[in-house]
Amino acid sequence: MVGPCRPLFVLFGSSIVQFSFSNDGWGAILADVYARKADILLRGYSGWNSRRALQVIDQVFPKDAAIQPSLVIVYFGGNDSMGAHSSGLGPHVPLHEFVENMRRITSYITSLSVKTRVIILTCPPVNEALLCQSQSSIFSDLGRTNEACQKYAEALMDLCEENIKVVDIFTAIQKKNDWSTTCFTDGIHLSSEGSRIVAEEVLETLKEAEWEPSLHWKSMRTEFGGDSSYDAVGIDGKTTVNISEWTFHRKIQWD
Repeated sequence: MVGPCRPLFVLFGSSIVQFSFSNDGWGAILADVYARKADILLRGYSGWNSRRALQVIDQVFPKDAAIQPSLVIVYFGGNDSMGAHSSGLGPHVPLHEFVENMRRITSYITSLSVKTRVIILTCPPVNEALLCQSQSSIFSDLGRTNEACQKYAEALMDLCEENIKVVDIFTAIQKKNDWSTTCFTDGIHLSSEGSRIVAEEVLETLKEAEWEPSLHWKSMRTEFGGDSSYDAVGIDGKTTVNISEWTFHRKIQWD
């Protein structure tokens, strides 16, 4: 651990989380937006479902940890929603069990501390045609459909509580006219455009949440943000200019 101690945001989930720093990913966007405000910690596990997450949640989030997260963004459901395999193997989790698993996951996380907040991401849609083209020959039929994704996404929306927010990325992505061809790398995983939409929805949720303290980036303290005589000298040649809050480097000026 390095200091000073900043608020800790943890991204917890399957490949949508593990890959969230790739292809201008939504995790990388959050890390940039929250620079000098919060530390973004990646806990993504490709291929996982909600059952596997529950098996190790106490190892990922130990209750006796000295520092507990201020925010956990949770994503599971894409693998859970895949069709059941006749062998009984595979990631499929029936819808009723998935909902209960997610309730247990969020309940555990919110028990870590009175200030730990949770945002759940729903399943994104999938481009079924592109998925069929990119599916590896080592897998049997993945059985992943938009219809199933929608059912699992809608089920999560009912979990919304005062300190648990649900971001409906299934709907948000499909608001873009050409979503099926621009938002994915392989029909499932997010392209830079898909990640932009996710980041936008997460940031909007953080802005609107009536949490104390606020976790919206504009409301949070900038580490070592005070004026200094070591800052760049201003045009008057007598004063310095504090650039700790500048965001000129970003292609998108996030709200």
